[in-house]
Amino acid sequence: MKRLVCLATILAAGCSTASKDIASLYVSPMQYEPYSCEQLAAENARVESRARQVAGRLDEAAQNDKALAVSAIVFWPTLFALGGTKQQEAEYARLKGEHDAVQQAGIQKRCPQMLAPSQQLTSTPQPAVATSASQ
Repeated sequence: MKRLVCLATILAAGCSTASKDIASLYVSPMQYEPYSCEQLAAENARVESRARQVAGRLDEAAQNDKALAVSAIVFWPTLFALGGTKQQEAEYARLKGEHDAVQQAGIQKRCPQMLAPSQQLTSTPQPAVATSASQ
Protein backbone atom coordinates (compact mmCIF):
# COMPACT_ATOMS: atom_id res chain seq x y z
CA MET A 1 0.00 0.00 0.00
CA LYS A 2 2.84 2.40 0.83
CA ARG A 3 4.36 1.75 -2.59
CA LEU A 4 1.11 2.63 -4.29
CA VAL A 5 0.84 5.92 -2.36
CA CYS A 6 4.47 6.72 -3.17
CA LEU A 7 3.91 5.94 -6.87
CA ALA A 8 0.81 8.17 -6.96
CA THR A 9 2.81 11.01 -5.38
CA ILE A 10 5.61 10.65 -7.94
CA LEU A 11 3.12 10.56 -10.80
CA ALA A 12 1.36 13.70 -9.62
CA ALA A 13 4.62 15.61 -9.24
CA GLY A 14 6.12 14.46 -12.53
CA CYS A 15 3.28 15.26 -14.89
CA SER A 16 3.55 17.99 -17.48
CA THR A 17 1.28 21.00 -17.41
CA ALA A 18 -1.04 21.58 -20.37
CA SER A 19 -0.61 24.98 -22.04
CA LYS A 20 -4.13 26.09 -21.09
CA ASP A 21 -3.19 25.74 -17.42
CA ILE A 22 -0.12 28.00 -17.57
CA ALA A 23 -0.64 31.57 -16.43
CA SER A 24 0.87 34.53 -18.27
CA LEU A 25 4.01 36.07 -16.87
CA TYR A 26 3.67 39.85 -16.64
CA VAL A 27 5.62 41.74 -19.30
CA SER A 28 5.46 45.52 -19.39
CA PRO A 29 4.00 47.00 -22.58
CA MET A 30 6.37 49.96 -22.12
CA GLN A 31 9.18 48.05 -23.84
CA TYR A 32 7.12 48.16 -27.04
CA GLU A 33 6.45 51.91 -26.88
CA PRO A 34 9.00 52.83 -29.58
CA TYR A 35 7.56 50.25 -32.01
CA SER A 36 5.46 51.32 -34.98
CA CYS A 37 2.15 49.59 -35.70
CA GLU A 38 3.83 47.50 -38.40
CA GLN A 39 6.59 46.46 -35.99
CA LEU A 40 4.01 45.59 -33.34
CA ALA A 41 2.09 43.44 -35.83
CA ALA A 42 5.29 41.63 -36.83
CA GLU A 43 6.28 41.09 -33.19
CA ASN A 44 2.79 39.85 -32.40
CA ALA A 45 2.99 37.32 -35.25
CA ARG A 46 6.44 36.16 -34.08
CA VAL A 47 5.31 35.72 -30.47
CA GLU A 48 2.10 33.90 -31.47
CA SER A 49 4.02 31.54 -33.76
CA ARG A 50 6.59 30.63 -31.11
CA ALA A 51 3.92 30.32 -28.41
CA ARG A 52 1.93 27.88 -30.55
CA GLN A 53 5.06 25.77 -31.09
CA VAL A 54 5.81 25.60 -27.37
CA ALA A 55 2.13 25.03 -26.50
CA GLY A 56 2.02 22.12 -28.92
CA ARG A 57 5.03 20.52 -27.25
CA LEU A 58 3.59 21.07 -23.77
CA ASP A 59 0.17 19.69 -24.72
CA GLU A 60 1.77 16.66 -26.38
CA ALA A 61 3.91 16.02 -23.29
CA ALA A 62 0.87 16.34 -21.04
CA GLN A 63 -1.04 13.80 -23.15
CA ASN A 64 1.94 11.44 -23.20
CA ASP A 65 2.28 11.75 -19.43
CA LYS A 66 -1.29 10.63 -18.94
CA ALA A 67 -0.71 7.54 -21.08
CA LEU A 68 2.63 6.77 -19.44
CA ALA A 69 1.22 7.26 -15.95
CA VAL A 70 -1.24 4.43 -16.52
CA SER A 71 1.48 2.11 -17.83
CA ALA A 72 3.86 3.12 -15.00
CA ILE A 73 1.93 0.98 -12.56
CA VAL A 74 2.95 -2.06 -14.60
CA PHE A 75 6.35 -0.82 -15.77
CA TRP A 76 7.78 1.75 -13.33
CA PRO A 77 10.88 2.77 -15.38
CA THR A 78 8.54 4.71 -17.67
CA LEU A 79 8.33 7.31 -14.89
CA PHE A 80 11.71 8.64 -15.99
CA ALA A 81 10.35 9.45 -19.47
CA LEU A 82 7.55 11.69 -18.17
CA GLY A 83 7.20 15.35 -18.75
CA GLY A 84 7.79 18.47 -20.68
CA THR A 85 10.41 20.68 -19.17
CA LYS A 86 10.03 23.46 -16.67
CA GLN A 87 11.97 25.63 -19.14
CA GLN A 88 9.25 25.08 -21.75
CA GLU A 89 6.57 25.98 -19.23
CA ALA A 90 8.49 29.13 -18.23
CA GLU A 91 9.02 30.08 -21.88
CA TYR A 92 5.33 29.65 -22.62
CA ALA A 93 4.35 31.81 -19.63
CA ARG A 94 6.78 34.51 -20.83
CA LEU A 95 5.46 34.31 -24.41
CA LYS A 96 1.87 34.69 -23.19
CA GLY A 97 2.98 37.76 -21.24
CA GLU A 98 4.77 39.20 -24.27
CA HIS A 99 1.67 38.61 -26.38
CA ASP A 100 -0.45 40.50 -23.86
CA ALA A 101 2.09 43.35 -23.71
CA VAL A 102 2.27 43.68 -27.53
CA GLN A 103 -1.53 43.70 -27.70
CA GLN A 104 -1.73 46.42 -25.03
CA ALA A 105 0.92 48.52 -26.78
CA GLY A 106 -0.94 48.22 -30.08
CA ILE A 107 -4.22 49.22 -28.50
CA GLN A 108 -2.60 52.23 -26.81
CA LYS A 109 -1.22 53.32 -30.19
CA ARG A 110 -4.60 52.63 -31.82
CA CYS A 111 -3.05 50.28 -34.36
CA PRO A 112 -5.79 48.93 -36.64
CA GLN A 113 -4.21 45.46 -36.58
CA MET A 114 -4.48 45.36 -32.78
CA LEU A 115 -7.95 46.89 -32.40
CA ALA A 116 -9.61 43.89 -34.04
CA PRO A 117 -10.44 41.00 -31.70
CA SER A 118 -7.24 39.01 -31.29
CA GLN A 119 -6.79 35.29 -31.26
CA GLN A 120 -6.12 33.86 -27.85
CA LEU A 121 -3.06 31.71 -27.26
CA THR A 122 -5.20 29.14 -25.48
CA SER A 123 -7.58 26.71 -27.10
CA THR A 124 -10.54 28.05 -25.12
CA PRO A 125 -13.32 29.04 -27.55
CA GLN A 126 -14.45 32.63 -27.43
CA PRO A 127 -18.16 33.30 -26.77
CA ALA A 128 -20.20 34.38 -29.75
CA VAL A 129 -21.34 37.99 -29.83
CA ALA A 130 -25.03 38.52 -30.59
CA THR A 131 -25.80 41.12 -33.20
CA SER A 132 -29.06 42.89 -33.85
CA ALA A 133 -30.58 42.14 -37.24
CA SER A 134 -33.26 44.81 -37.05
CA GLN A 135 -32.45 48.42 -37.86
